[in-house]
Amino acid sequence: MSVGQFCNRDTVIVRKENSIVEAAKLMREFHVGSIVVVEDIDGGAKPVGILTDRDLAIEILAAELDPNSVTVGDVMSYDLTIAREEDGLWETVQRMRTKGVRRIPIVNQQGLLAGILSSDDLLEILAGELTELVKIIGKEQEREQKTRGGLG
Repeated sequence: MSVGQFCNRDTVIVRKENSIVEAAKLMREFHVGSIVVVEDIDGGAKPVGILTDRDLAIEILAAELDPNSVTVGDVMSYDLTIAREEDGLWETVQRMRTKGVRRIPIVNQQGLLAGILSSDDLLEILAGELTELVKIIGKEQEREQKTRGGLG
C-alpha cells in the first residue's frame, strides 16, 4: 500500500510571504492544524516547509509578538520531512516516527505537492482495518454454527 492511496489531496497551502494572520484564518476556515508552505515552480507547488497551530502558539502568542508583523517564512519549520506518492505506508510511518512529525507532505515524481498524510489519517485507516479484522471473528463463528450446528 502506498501513501499516495491514502493521503489527503485537498491540502491547504500558503507561501512564505503570507502573513501569520492569513495563515491562521486559513487554518480556521479549513479546520486544519497545519498548512504546507510552498514555492511555485514548474507549473506546480513545491513544498518547502510546514506551519502548524503549535508554531503559532509557541512562536507568536507565547512570545507576545504582533501577528501582523510576522510572515509565515519567519515562523515555519524549514526542516521538512516528505514522502513520495509511491512510498510504502509502513515506511512512511517509520519515517514520521523517526523524525517526530505528525504530518508529512506527499510529493509526486516531479517533487510537487500531491497531498498530506497525518497521524490522524493513519489512525483512521488502522481503525478501519481493525474493524474488518473483528468482522472475521463473527463470520468464523457464523460459519462454524452452520457447518457444525449448535452444541448444546
